[in-house]
Amino acid sequence: MSRKRRLAGGGHSSGERETTGRGVLLTWQDVSVTAVDEKGRYKVILERITGYARPGQVLALMGASGSGKTTLLDTLSGRLGPDMNGTGDILINGRGERLSYGTSSYVTQENTLMPTLTVREAIHYSAQLQLPGSMPAATKLARVDRIIQEMGLSNVANSRIGGRVCKGISSGERRRVSICMELLASPGLLFLDEPTSGLDSAAAYRVMAYAVRLARTKGLTVVAAVHQPSTQVFDLFDGLCLLANGRLVYFGPTPEAAEFFAANGFPCPLRRNPSDHYLQIINKDFDEVHTFSHSYGAAEAIETLVNSFRTLHNVPTNMQAALGTRNDVMPLITKETKARFTTKLLVLIQRSSVHMHRDIGYYWLRFAVFTFCCFSIGTVFYNIGDMSLRNIQARISLIMCITTILAMASLGGFQSFAEEMKVFRKERLNGHYSATAFVISNTLSSAPFLMLMCIIPGAIVYYMTGLRRGIYHFIYFVAVLWTSMQSEGLMMVVVAIVPDFLLGVAIGCGIQGLLLLSCGFFRLPDDLPKPVWKYPLYFISYHKYGIQGLYKNEFIGLAPDDQQSRTGLTMGGDHVLQKILQIDTGYSKWVDLAILCAMVVVCRATFLAMVKLTEMRGQIIKCGKMKL
Repeated sequence: MSRKRRLAGGGHSSGERETTGRGVLLTWQDVSVTAVDEKGRYKVILERITGYARPGQVLALMGASGSGKTTLLDTLSGRLGPDMNGTGDILINGRGERLSYGTSSYVTQENTLMPTLTVREAIHYSAQLQLPGSMPAATKLARVDRIIQEMGLSNVANSRIGGRVCKGISSGERRRVSICMELLASPGLLFLDEPTSGLDSAAAYRVMAYAVRLARTKGLTVVAAVHQPSTQVFDLFDGLCLLANGRLVYFGPTPEAAEFFAANGFPCPLRRNPSDHYLQIINKDFDEVHTFSHSYGAAEAIETLVNSFRTLHNVPTNMQAALGTRNDVMPLITKETKARFTTKLLVLIQRSSVHMHRDIGYYWLRFAVFTFCCFSIGTVFYNIGDMSLRNIQARISLIMCITTILAMASLGGFQSFAEEMKVFRKERLNGHYSATAFVISNTLSSAPFLMLMCIIPGAIVYYMTGLRRGIYHFIYFVAVLWTSMQSEGLMMVVVAIVPDFLLGVAIGCGIQGLLLLSCGFFRLPDDLPKPVWKYPLYFISYHKYGIQGLYKNEFIGLAPDDQQSRTGLTMGGDHVLQKILQIDTGYSKWVDLAILCAMVVVCRATFLAMVKLTEMRGQIIKCGKMKL
């Protein structure tokens, strides 16, 4: 599909970007979208839709469920999925440029927010990510306070958003928070997907009235997909685009829609909500449509309206007339007007740290469970003792037990990872920050929490069981635990592929199980079947390097006990490693630790590469569909 866009900028005063008097004219012509169903057949979602959205006005996209209004909104905003094929022309102020990140704002139907943050914190962090670094901090705070007050959120400004962790604010208030966050940077284009969903009539009117006020005072172009607005909300819309089964039923000024329907035999009854009447007429899910004097089949009514509109209304002509009035072309937002990469990185680290600190299930519950497990292991393997044959096996089992628990502990954060990924995808599409900043900030912010999870439980199990004494041995033990904990990066890769919680946990358990099975404990390295299990799973299993490093930390240089010497049976630590465990002692334990660290980097880099490839794939597909 042709992604021809030019987004409005505006004058800058004191680091603030305003669009007053200089908005964006969005036009689209012959936009069609098809998708492939489960059986490989093409299904038409949109069929040759033409229209425009004027600056300073609010255009409502309406239609019954499945009519294609959200697909049209996604198409206009450049978010059409890679599994959909689109054709048509989309222009910004008559110019054709590909949409770049950060040049428009999109408020999704789902309220994707961090539940542990307060309303003020969520909006303030968003302001720091979006607004220019040159803008004074006091000015940013003032803008945050102003928009909170204007959206009626002052009473809940210091309340947590809530969700899985706590109840928090209502769904309607969360919707207003989402809108606030996307209005901070005064975008030239604002796309709203079901902005009144989940709101009571008063809140819905308040939200839409605020959007209308922004459009008219700042020249903002607003395009909203609305399901079934109240009469008050419906009267706020300047333009109306009615869709039925992917076809254009009506496009034009909102007041003229009543005349169009009446002229075609579908007059709106007195004292009835016009939107209810229109949606009842164009709903394809019901067989009959009743009017005062006739009953029509649903398909017949839609066909009548579609053909009548095509005959009596010339949308391209009106669009050209509107385009002719736009002689000024707004400049694109440049990188210099946004916060710098380092600023965004620090803000993301701070926000993520606050989120992790407050999310009980993210680290604290896992910390408690891991501490309890380590204490339990300490009691089972209490004071292992000397280097007798029985105790050697106990040491080996102890190390493997800790490694296995660490592997399972990484699954506990899957739900939180999935929630963070939703927030990242939303903010990434709106251009708040890059994928690189997200990956780095997540890694750095989680490191202290993971270290805390390793030091205290690690000290409990280490000294209760009587492992190798010496501060350097303990430091290495904690370092291996910490790097093994960083296998969370592997779960991030799974989240990037499978965002569904249950399916993702199942896949994560399967991957961990395969890696544990081939790590060299259940079957010694020389006994592993060479295809698959030894090559390559044995060498890519991070559990292998974790347990081998801990084996070397425990056994290298450990002399046989006095009882073995008296009986003539000498079995020192080196003999245990080479003959019993089949561990290669040609390189030190620090090499194993270095390999673990490298695997941490590889997992995070793989996640970053997958995000980048997904973005590139979408761009390549869209470029391949261009119709110039």
